[in-house]
Amino acid sequence: MSEFRHVYRTELTPVSFLERSASVFPDKTAVIHGARRYTYRQLQERVNRLANGLRAAGLAKQDRVAFICPNIPAMLEAHYGVPGAGGVLVAINTRLNADEIGYILQHSGARFLFVDAELEAVVKPLDLSGLRVIRVDDTGAPGDPYEDFLAQASPAPVPSWLEDEEEMLSINYTSGTTGRPKGVMYAHRGAWINAVAEVVETAMGFDTKYLWTLPMFHCNGWCFTWGVTAVAGTHICLRRVEPARVWELIDTEGVTHYNGAPTVHVGVVNDPRAHPLARPVTVTVAGAPPSPTLLARMRDLGFRPVHVYGLTETYGPHTVCGWHEEWDALPPEEQARLAARQGQGYALFDLVRVVDANMTDVPRDGQTLGEVIMRGNNAALGYFKQSDATAEAFRGGWFHSGDIAVWHPDGYIELRDRKKDIIISGGENISTIEVEQAVVKHPAVLECAVVAIPDEKWGERPKAFVTLKPGQRATAAEIIESCRQHIAHFKCPAAIEFGDLPKTSTGKVQKFVLREREWKGKEKRIN
Repeated sequence: MSEFRHVYRTELTPVSFLERSASVFPDKTAVIHGARRYTYRQLQERVNRLANGLRAAGLAKQDRVAFICPNIPAMLEAHYGVPGAGGVLVAINTRLNADEIGYILQHSGARFLFVDAELEAVVKPLDLSGLRVIRVDDTGAPGDPYEDFLAQASPAPVPSWLEDEEEMLSINYTSGTTGRPKGVMYAHRGAWINAVAEVVETAMGFDTKYLWTLPMFHCNGWCFTWGVTAVAGTHICLRRVEPARVWELIDTEGVTHYNGAPTVHVGVVNDPRAHPLARPVTVTVAGAPPSPTLLARMRDLGFRPVHVYGLTETYGPHTVCGWHEEWDALPPEEQARLAARQGQGYALFDLVRVVDANMTDVPRDGQTLGEVIMRGNNAALGYFKQSDATAEAFRGGWFHSGDIAVWHPDGYIELRDRKKDIIISGGENISTIEVEQAVVKHPAVLECAVVAIPDEKWGERPKAFVTLKPGQRATAAEIIESCRQHIAHFKCPAAIEFGDLPKTSTGKVQKFVLREREWKGKEKRIN
């Protein structure tokens, strides 16, 4: 019976996508990085060398291999070479400080560390005596320690050590607002399914040219590291996100897809190089709810925005705001409002629920607030070495997101806030997202973030931190008056502060930084 089972079942692993594309399309361009080009045959050879090199250096099954690199070929190769060798990839946020990186290396028990030359100084203060450290100069030429590591290893295929598709593939450390980060464990199975799901939802195909604006260290690039390869698409690497460079690559390399948080798209559509596209470019938006204003601007330029939502614990995106053709007949503002919702689960995932404290579904009235919970093929294995945290987050057989949403009559969900971001003013709940969307309707506003500030009369009031578009001017009074045209007066910001917003490397605004600044000296963060 066991022999027959092997006929109808192959253990799922996203590493298999490279084997297939290199076999069927060996001469197709797999990777573009500046002047460098790698075919699928060359990419597979480099990945094989990385895997063989790790094994020759003593890698044992499930050993952790850390990478601290921007979106360069080495980082992409790690997503195949490390799990292909039998190891577990730990892709580390490139904007963390030495203490944070040191904690991740220690907590994960990493045995190998590959670090980009530009980031080497960050790890120099650390005790790395227990690790094999390889610098990545990102030259693609001999003399580069990473290239030399590959050159001394065999290009032959690596026999797989994978026995069960539910074995751990990677650990992604969350950037929590308080305390140490938690290591979210991904399985080969979940990564394979999520990669295929991204192909389905973003309509990638053989002609896909995917631009790496989203960090590969972030949820393993939402599994696009594997999804693009699954369709034999082309990965276009990018060391840093610069809107002008994005436009240059769109025009010269024929970019068809890129992903990012709203702040990335805000920068692109407002860049001086912005122009109507000769052909549609599919852009996946996540990380924060996009404003209707941003979605409308993207459509005007010819971008095809796909609004998705998820968390590290769901391999990145879990829901998509699938477009309904009947929306085409609606006014643009109404279209954008509908498209700004988070939608429902991907075709390959389970539908999400919005529940009360007893895990009972809230009414689908678009008004009752509840917590978003999810489960299914793309739920993570849990937190590495943190069983208590795993039990709490996955209680009742569902992953508890901590995100607050309403459930609409059409089944779509719409985020209202994180639990800690709800502003309670005079007994009324105010959604910071709703206020933010009102603020960015002002034509001079580039982006903004809203947090609660203490108020003697009302307990709490919203304050907006605003970044203006280059060359634009606006006063606080003008922006507040603009908000009053769109939302109730009590929801409008009590104060406006102008300047740059603190952000994570993935483009998310760090509201907790703003909140801590406003509540400094207070015993509690509620009033």
